[in-house]
Amino acid sequence: MENNTPDINTDVSGESQVCRIFPEKINIDPFIMVIFGGSGDLSRRKLLPTLFHLCHDQNLPDDFAIIGFASSARSDAEYRALVKKALEEFSADPVQSECWERFSRKLFYVSGGFEDDSSYRRLSARLQELAGKPPKQVIYYMAVPPHFLPSIMERLRYCDFCRTAADKRLVIEKPFGRDRASAAELNRLISHAFEEDQIYRIDHYLGKETVQNILFFRFANSIFEPLWNRRYIDHVQITVAETLGIENRGRFYEEAGVVRDIVQNHMMQLLALVAMEPPTGFESDYIRDEKVKVYRTIRSMDEEYIRKFTVAGQYGAGRINGHAVPAYREEKDTSPQSTTPTFFAGKFYIDNWRWAGIPFYLRTGKRLKKRITEISIHFRQPPLRLFGTTCELRDRNILVLGVQPAEEITLHIGVKHPGVGNQLFPVDMVFNYERDIHDHVHFPLAYERLLLDCMKGDHTLFARQDGIEAMWSVVDPVIEQWENTPVEDFPNYSAGTWGPAAADDLMHNEGRRWRTW
Repeated sequence: MENNTPDINTDVSGESQVCRIFPEKINIDPFIMVIFGGSGDLSRRKLLPTLFHLCHDQNLPDDFAIIGFASSARSDAEYRALVKKALEEFSADPVQSECWERFSRKLFYVSGGFEDDSSYRRLSARLQELAGKPPKQVIYYMAVPPHFLPSIMERLRYCDFCRTAADKRLVIEKPFGRDRASAAELNRLISHAFEEDQIYRIDHYLGKETVQNILFFRFANSIFEPLWNRRYIDHVQITVAETLGIENRGRFYEEAGVVRDIVQNHMMQLLALVAMEPPTGFESDYIRDEKVKVYRTIRSMDEEYIRKFTVAGQYGAGRINGHAVPAYREEKDTSPQSTTPTFFAGKFYIDNWRWAGIPFYLRTGKRLKKRITEISIHFRQPPLRLFGTTCELRDRNILVLGVQPAEEITLHIGVKHPGVGNQLFPVDMVFNYERDIHDHVHFPLAYERLLLDCMKGDHTLFARQDGIEAMWSVVDPVIEQWENTPVEDFPNYSAGTWGPAAADDLMHNEGRRWRTW
């Protein structure tokens, strides 16, 4: 039997280091990655540090190149200096000289506007220069605001190297449109230059270990799968809570709001992983097929349902971790009369055989009391209270899948308290990834896993176009109604709380309550 235990790498100083490695053998073909927006915030904070770590841990092939494409005039040397500064600022590990020298030789730069045809001719020439024989695969990474995508797609369609490249791939960051119609139009533009199997729509939440583990946990453990249905589960809660405000994204948030920013993508993906049927295999399309089925069976919401079972919120001033923070309307690039929601709570039903009648409660917001993302499965109460009411369990038996900040799985159960008498006592059975997995394994960051999957051609953790449109179909009615009838009492929750009182009422009216920490 093959031994998949990871090794410990040793650096040039002789000191052992834990590496970001995967148990399986990774075979990546030579590639060129073109990062549109290669000097922007996403590139400096996430993409370039991730690529550096992958190079450092020898998860990349020897033959690769990275081209930053942006409007500022720079030479290759100046771009390398910018990247090194970004690594020193945003990388979790020190930048060792030997690793940097190896990585920096792979960095190149093309300056030009995204709407300038001559810029693409320069890009095509640089790609031809670096392609080699046989030509490397080319990965175009869109680290740019969404409004640039139509211009870029139109020009890549006619770019010599893009048109003739045998192996090309496109990576797009969310948001994928701003509603179903715009998502379909964006896909129409992309499809002029790329086929569906060449497109990788990236959602970094799906790169987190606990999110990926939902499928393994459900379908590999026979003690849970028989209980995963309406007979044994009372309801499901999904919470994505942030203590941060909108930071410097006021202009984006005024156009997007919380439903487009979080609910349409992150939360719909989490819901689908919890609710989907077992796939016929672990191939990417089998899994994505089952997720799309979930989206298509989510009960549609009319105006009355939206008024009754969804809650909009916008944060006011308050305190986070002891520090005063401003209201949303006081943030940079927001309107003093803004009606943009920063909080969402809602109840969803999945009208299929497994989940008929079981509510899924989703809650997300900015400037909430604690940063936490988790899925909690709340099982039904026993049919009889055999042990009296001297000690009530925290709700029911609850299975909690923690995504952040701690990646862990917790099962809340009841046992007998030691001593005389029959007193029920709540306890937790906890599995924590960082604590309980072998010490030699350093878990990859979400972007590391996703970039490697793209390089390998694995679509499992990437959204498909029919899934994107189905997710928009779920939330479009909510967005439309909220925009047509804006909430008049904004701000309706203080920063540092758990959101509007109406969100608690949504649960209390049905004899339930949100989990708190």
